[in-house]
Amino acid sequence: MYPRHVRPTVAGALIDTPAVMVVGARQVGKSTLVRTIRPEPYVTLDTATTRAGATTDPDGFVAGLPSPVALDEVQRVPELFLAIKAAIDARRTPGQFLLTGSADALALPRVADALPGRMEVIELWPLSQGEIEGQVDGFVDAVFAEDLKQLGSPATDRSALLDRILRGGFPEVVARSPQRRAAWHDAYLTAVVDREVRDVAEIGNVAELTFMVRLIAARTGALFNLADVARGAGLSHSTARRYLGILRAVFLVVELPSWSTSLTTRLVKAPKMMLADSGLAAHVLGVDRARLEADPQLLGGLLEGFVAMELRKQLTWSARTLRLSHFRHRQGHEVDLVLEDRGGEIVGVEVKASATVTSSDFRGLRLLADVAGPRFRRGVVLYAGADTVGFGERLMALPLTALWTANRERPV
Repeated sequence: MYPRHVRPTVAGALIDTPAVMVVGARQVGKSTLVRTIRPEPYVTLDTATTRAGATTDPDGFVAGLPSPVALDEVQRVPELFLAIKAAIDARRTPGQFLLTGSADALALPRVADALPGRMEVIELWPLSQGEIEGQVDGFVDAVFAEDLKQLGSPATDRSALLDRILRGGFPEVVARSPQRRAAWHDAYLTAVVDREVRDVAEIGNVAELTFMVRLIAARTGALFNLADVARGAGLSHSTARRYLGILRAVFLVVELPSWSTSLTTRLVKAPKMMLADSGLAAHVLGVDRARLEADPQLLGGLLEGFVAMELRKQLTWSARTLRLSHFRHRQGHEVDLVLEDRGGEIVGVEVKASATVTSSDFRGLRLLADVAGPRFRRGVVLYAGADTVGFGERLMALPLTALWTANRERPV
């Protein structure tokens, strides 16, 4: 069993919140995590009989539950949320309900009324590299600290880096061979479309949705244009927009918004989209190690998505409240990733698949520093090399291994 760094966050929320819901894609380990916190009593809505009873009489079902309780896959019976709301309003005790769901709670019918002040929603993503290695990855906290030179990150092994990208982070695939991973990913996509997607919306043509997943994976690292994707998939704009919302609701696709400031209008507002797991993205694109090594553009996109998701995972256990976005100026300069804390301080992160870094690799970061002014904390280029090197005031190149070897401020 892999350690989940978000566990203290979930346990802490139960101390003062009536309901806590752990949400995330199918097979990321939600049930396993919940059972390490609350092994009994535990009720799952995956069984048809339990689900039928809950659907027939939601209020009676909730009234008959022990308290406190863990309730798994609650999105399968969305009628339960109003019943849970009523139970909380009748007896407002912290930690009554520990819920899991494989769909975004805010996208589920009848949920919005149950959330305010009663429920905290915590995301769980596929395993981070640190969780796989059994160590705390605290890069997002470390880059806001005073001195990055003290991190001492090991050199990046390019071969191992490619393995990490192709493997991804789903617990079931970490120890599998490439051939067995492919079989698992095929079955996974089928299961998500057949079950989780249908919990959120009715889909007439499953093949269209699956093809759209592939188109989004192929655009990892690029600005997202829904009209282009709709044309590529042969869909109307409204259907493509609906499908995108569904894919985001079941945590298959993640949006990376553009960073903006009211001080300038010369920033590109388009978001980026990516699959939530680099291994799954590589699979739907039919990418193996040989193709990844031979196609620098493909490697660059998948590596950027890999790094973005590692940061997104770390946000769930960071000591800081952070927002993740990207930066692109109309002049064409860009920064792959921007971390912004609650006070408005920002750190720019550029991702390079090369083993060397030059001053020109910092052009986007320097422009970001000019636009952000005193809010700019630091700019970092993560690259597939060995050395930690300064490139001027508040600018530094770090090995990509810093993502999962940096540990600052948040022991688990």
